[in-house]
Amino acid sequence: MQNDMVARVIANPKYQRLVKLRTSYGWLLTAIMMVVYYGYIAVIAFNKELFAQRLGDGVMTVGIPVGFGVIVFTIIITGIYVRRANSEFDKLTQEIIKESAK
Repeated sequence: MQNDMVARVIANPKYQRLVKLRTSYGWLLTAIMMVVYYGYIAVIAFNKELFAQRLGDGVMTVGIPVGFGVIVFTIIITGIYVRRANSEFDKLTQEIIKESAK
């Protein structure tokens, strides 16, 4: 019984679409995040002076708000994924479950 249900789910074209969409979207967001994060690290490694510039007369440098921006970007990109997962991906999952239960 369980193997039959699994076979129906795997054979469902919506399941194939869901897997493809989720995988490609996950890799896209991962690549974007890697570019942002490793770009920040690369600037620190190869051009320290850029992020070492002071902002005004205080002790804060350019690197601090940029680093904070990387953290905020991480939160935003996670929210983007969660929003799509909760709408499009969950809708497809529910359709697959309904179709497979028949």
